[in-house]
Amino acid sequence: MTKSHSQSTSCPGAIEIDSITPIGFPDITPELARESGFSGLLDLLKVAQHGRGDKIYLIRFHYIPPRTKRKVPPSKSKKAE
Repeated sequence: MTKSHSQSTSCPGAIEIDSITPIGFPDITPELARESGFSGLLDLLKVAQHGRGDKIYLIRFHYIPPRTKRKVPPSKSKKAE
């Protein structure tokens, strides 16, 4: 079960769930579709409407990029002359 403020790892990086909110069909607006990255309401519904369930959830999340390994500069050794 996914909960708010949980993380799911993906390659590379992770997705952190900010909130999970039950909503109704009237809450799905063209503005919400555009805010969610879709060109419009129909575009969102083509992707989001699947399965036999009748519950609708608005899940807000953000991407956490993978940590980069800190690069250690090469040592500056002096050559003996």
